[in-house]
Amino acid sequence: MKEIDFIVDAGVGKTIETWLLSEGFSVFSVITLSPDMSDLEIIALASEYNSVIITMDKDFGELVYNQKKEHRGILLLRLEDAVAEEKLACIQNIIPAHVDDLKNKFSVYQNGKLRTRII
Repeated sequence: MKEIDFIVDAGVGKTIETWLLSEGFSVFSVITLSPDMSDLEIIALASEYNSVIITMDKDFGELVYNQKKEHRGILLLRLEDAVAEEKLACIQNIIPAHVDDLKNKFSVYQNGKLRTRII
């Protein structure tokens, strides 16, 4: 099965998906696939395709930390009320510098800092 680099969750935005594609990454978009996909279905899809999930949904922390759900990497953007350009600027700083560090880790970007933990 082909590996997919990223799964972009609903709420992250088309701008980030478009930029990732322009940089040569393979991307699944939850909005395109199925906008009503559950977080559990997203994690299962990401595991199947060995993909890092980019999300703004804090519920993924619950699934990973408390329910011990297996994942291939989650990047949680804590950017409440950010517009598309602000989200994109963050991703453009994170991905080039840390793309290899995101696999199989739970990462949180908040207040200009990226924290990464192996879970």
